[in-house]
Amino acid sequence: MRTGIFCATVYLGVSVACTVAPPSEVEQDAAESEGAPPTVSVNDEGDWFVDRAADIGLRFVHFNGASGDFLYPEILPPGVGLFDYDNDGDLDAFIVQGHMLGDGRTGADALMERSAENPVTGRLYRNDLKENAASLRFVDVTESSKLVADGYGLGVATGDIDNDGWVDLFVMNFGPDQLFHNNGDGTFTDIWSRTGIEERNLFGVSASFVDYDRDGWLDLYVGNNVDYDLDNDTECPNPAGNRDYCSPQVYGGLPDRLYRNRGDGTFDDVSATALLHDVDPGISRSTSGQFGPALGVVAADYDGDNWPDIYVANDGSENILWVNQKDGTFRNAALLSGAALSALGTPEASMGVTAGDFDNDGDEDLFMTHLMTEGNNLYVNDGSGVFQDGSAPSGLGSASLSYTGWGTELFDFDNDGWLDVLAVNGAVIAGEGRAGNPFPYDQRKRLFQNLGTGRFEDVSDRAGAVFTLSEVGRGAAFGDVDNDGDVDVLVGNNMGPIRLLINTVGNRHHWLGLRLVAAVGDAEPVQRRDMVGARVAVVRSGKPTQWRRVHTDGSYASASDPRVIVGLGESAEPPQVRVVWPSGHIEVWSGLAIDRYTTLTQGQGDAQ
Repeated sequence: MRTGIFCATVYLGVSVACTVAPPSEVEQDAAESEGAPPTVSVNDEGDWFVDRAADIGLRFVHFNGASGDFLYPEILPPGVGLFDYDNDGDLDAFIVQGHMLGDGRTGADALMERSAENPVTGRLYRNDLKENAASLRFVDVTESSKLVADGYGLGVATGDIDNDGWVDLFVMNFGPDQLFHNNGDGTFTDIWSRTGIEERNLFGVSASFVDYDRDGWLDLYVGNNVDYDLDNDTECPNPAGNRDYCSPQVYGGLPDRLYRNRGDGTFDDVSATALLHDVDPGISRSTSGQFGPALGVVAADYDGDNWPDIYVANDGSENILWVNQKDGTFRNAALLSGAALSALGTPEASMGVTAGDFDNDGDEDLFMTHLMTEGNNLYVNDGSGVFQDGSAPSGLGSASLSYTGWGTELFDFDNDGWLDVLAVNGAVIAGEGRAGNPFPYDQRKRLFQNLGTGRFEDVSDRAGAVFTLSEVGRGAAFGDVDNDGDVDVLVGNNMGPIRLLINTVGNRHHWLGLRLVAAVGDAEPVQRRDMVGARVAVVRSGKPTQWRRVHTDGSYASASDPRVIVGLGESAEPPQVRVVWPSGHIEVWSGLAIDRYTTLTQGQGDAQ
């Protein structure tokens, strides 16, 4: 067990001592990165993560409209998002919302009453962080932003679709989706109807903005779930013989969609020509993983050729690994790569998914959450895009058998240089013996610490009081909300309150914070767009090279901070940073200051 990772802070509005001085600047150019690191002062005891949502303005309670009819969409949300919509250097929050489903249903029919102060629309909260973490405060700006997310919300994705330096918002609904253009003045416009993106109800849950053709414009991959509408709703029993939510296999999966960005604010649906399934002779289209039901999507370069691939976690059927052919097409190589099925050769109920280099060997590994009794999966990459199932030897499989996992991420919560795992859990089969609970699908979150030996330890019991809460967890977004150099977590609970898990321990170790951008236009002030898909190698003498990726996708139905935080442990040595831009071009920076954020702009490093 590693030591030195404790801090006392605030839990549910009860204050105890904890002070953390943030970086002196949220962002700075490399040329401005010199100077002393900020002072960090923490106590030696306390929770590692503390829920501060309610006391800082995130007073959101999800409402799914459940009335006892067990309508399939009710069990899936909510997704959440962390993104800097106003370009002020801190992360704002967006949460999808539900409403009553079914003809004639009103709030009076709901199993759980909706608070009048909690509107049935998705909500946008502006982060008004001032000088340090103690000033953290969120303000509901939904109305003033003109962001009207009034569909039955499922998932969230973020990306700058028009390269104007302002992050746009994609909301997946049960029903027509919504794409909100960021106007750069604090407001949004729903441009869905003129984008060329599919308008039929394809039931998207998770999506990824990824520049798959490396033309400098973010394309969009949408993972669709099942062929369901209220007219084909089916009654299904659970193992106890009581009516419950149906499995996705009852309705059948839907094909995913890939949309190519034309560069003018519109998209082409290239699914039919770009997503090819004839990778393995004898495998039919119906069994090759073409049809979901998709729940998680994460894009990364899995085979090391500097072109982004796309991995799709399917619920109860083979997962998909779309390998980029570098000609505008993909081929499904999941079966051949070892990442389609369990170690027993069977499909599993894959929910959330994330990619990252957990073993610091320079390639992207995969972690997936699953249905209880299946155990979560860790696929270990050999560097060429071939995977071995490491669920058992890592300890991650057996430790999760009692949980149904959703939102997840490989992230270094303690900044010791090794990626850990958090899994947000919530059942899909009603729990027994929970009299008086109108929605008995709650479970606890789990935190797994990377021991640096290929194994993980379940440290949930030491992570804080918030990990003792049993809730119906779904989406999870990861990012440094208070800009203190460690990763916090925004958790969406189905029929429950939002949770903001503030990390109190990561900055006990040294860290390097990076934002990787490209300059946009020639006007002043210069706007920057995040270079999604860029890879960062942090090189230090006598230490393993740490590779990290710029991304907002992964987890489940959620969007995360595109900034990269690299834990340096006890080392105060300024590292060399090598950036592989999405184009494949490589640049190097040396002597970057640690314990603060630095913005690296494409074209301003030393070319290699």
